[in-house]
Amino acid sequence: MEQRAYRLALIATGNRDDALDVVQDAMLKLAQKYAGQDPQEWGPLFHRILQNTIMDWHRRQKVRNSWRVFLSATGIGKSIDPPDKCAGTVELEEFRTEIDNNPALKLINERTLEALDAALHRLPLRQQQTFLLRIWEGMSVAETAEAMNCSSGSVKTHLSRAMKTLRDQLEDHRL
Repeated sequence: MEQRAYRLALIATGNRDDALDVVQDAMLKLAQKYAGQDPQEWGPLFHRILQNTIMDWHRRQKVRNSWRVFLSATGIGKSIDPPDKCAGTVELEEFRTEIDNNPALKLINERTLEALDAALHRLPLRQQQTFLLRIWEGMSVAETAEAMNCSSGSVKTHLSRAMKTLRDQLEDHRL
């Protein structure tokens, strides 16, 4: 479960260190607040905590980035570097299945995975979260709604929009 949570956080944050911090914070919150709960309930609780922690991270980033812009505009923050967008590129190659030793198929698969990775990063956060929880984690609509603290209808809407966007962006990669 830790590796999958890390992947979710990595795609959401785009940075390995931030993803590790997010997962660690979520696990700590689960252990501190719900250690006495039935272990069967930990999965859904953890996903909800993780999604809330990711949302908190995005809010903090928005505030930090607005300060960076302000400080840069006033000349005060010349030494503040913008976040490195490439540092957290998700390596989806780890998830691929065994491929034939055919170099052409290997190249096609690598390009498709790179395109999927890029398309996932371009999705709005809620669509990204819904896609990852429903498709990658295999959670039900109800479980996803609980984890994201929204209605089942919202989950269906976000997933539908995410799937349409991904289909449009990955059209050239269909077999």
